[in-house]
Amino acid sequence: MPFISRLATRAYYRFTVGGARVPTDGPVLLVANHNNSLLDPAFVTVAAQREVRFLAKSTLFTHKQIGWLVKAVASIPVYRAQDDPRLLGQNRDIFVAVHEALAEGAAVGIFPEGTSHSGSRLAPIKTGAARIALGAARRIGAAFPIVPVGLVFRDRNSVRSEVRVVVGDAFDWSDLAARSDEKFAVRELTKRIDEAMRRVTLNLDSWEDAALVHVAEQIWTAEHGSPRDSESTVSRLALTASVLQRFRSRGDAEWQDTARELRAHARMLQRMGLSPQALKEDVTSAAALRWIVLRFPLLAAIPLAALALLVYWPPLRGARWMAKYNSEGPDSVSTYHVLGVGFLGIIWTVLLSVAATWALNWRWGVATFVLLPLVAAGAAIVAERRRLSWLAVQRFFVRHLHRRRLGRMRARQIAIARHLDELLEIGTQ
Repeated sequence: MPFISRLATRAYYRFTVGGARVPTDGPVLLVANHNNSLLDPAFVTVAAQREVRFLAKSTLFTHKQIGWLVKAVASIPVYRAQDDPRLLGQNRDIFVAVHEALAEGAAVGIFPEGTSHSGSRLAPIKTGAARIALGAARRIGAAFPIVPVGLVFRDRNSVRSEVRVVVGDAFDWSDLAARSDEKFAVRELTKRIDEAMRRVTLNLDSWEDAALVHVAEQIWTAEHGSPRDSESTVSRLALTASVLQRFRSRGDAEWQDTARELRAHARMLQRMGLSPQALKEDVTSAAALRWIVLRFPLLAAIPLAALALLVYWPPLRGARWMAKYNSEGPDSVSTYHVLGVGFLGIIWTVLLSVAATWALNWRWGVATFVLLPLVAAGAAIVAERRRLSWLAVQRFFVRHLHRRRLGRMRARQIAIARHLDELLEIGTQ
């Protein structure tokens, strides 16, 4: 599962992992937000760098398309009242099994919100994670690490969009592990889990604020030269979102002017094909020439990459169809897309291998089965680098053909960064 998780997530997204490290051995309970269906467990597994057993709602085990995968990775079923109240009694046995797994030193993953959702912020945290932790602590004889994992998506349904994964620090709850008042312990531990998860996630009033918060963070980062790792980026995004919410709650109209200013600047950057960081950076002709020479071999690989992608066009198109017509909502589109590419890609490769064996001989069939997926993977890498290379070339010419306009935009960006400094200072007081 760790290998498959890395393959699936890195193929679909551009993501980075930052923050603390998950303990490499011993019991640990991983708690994460849940906005992207079955890809969320994959991200948590990659961040943990160890095998993780997940709790999943029982209805997933009988799901026609994905039930086999949920079972294959040794997930643990949880029975919910909204699914079938008659089966709630089985949760007692499930809790015992989870307690034993943690006592044996396993890593267990749970999504305390209770379900995957499309909300722009954390849903209310259920008490299940706290009950599991307290029960396991009694079984083990002591508290163990509870580690929050935050998943922040720029656009979860867009291929090669940016994802930030942040591993938070384990918090202390040893005072609750031996508490005799179970109701108080469950309530207090649920509160601490909620607070820990909010420190590593982005919580917005609405998804409409996402673009605004992201461009504000990018401008601030570009002009201040701040670290761009996942933990620092998510921290700045969370601070920006928090200040925005405070201005709204105060009824202060200043945030509206700032929002209009940010959106106008973002539109200009998009038209020019630039980012706030690219607007700040200057590229000399010598540097551009060196860059082109180093990437010249990429040109030779483009025709082969185009041919390989053309060969795999049917399963890629079929995967898009599956994602469009089988997903239950926006939070599961990317899951079906990834599963569709994997499933249909394997079937298509087998069919091509059989065709090669029938038309030529078995050696060609084996070679097709082994080499074609590798060539396709290489083609995807070439296509991604070609896209990034074209953007870089475009930005170089834009910078040299529109110097005067970019000079005005640069002055505007500096002014926006200063204004953001003032608002952040006021908003955090």
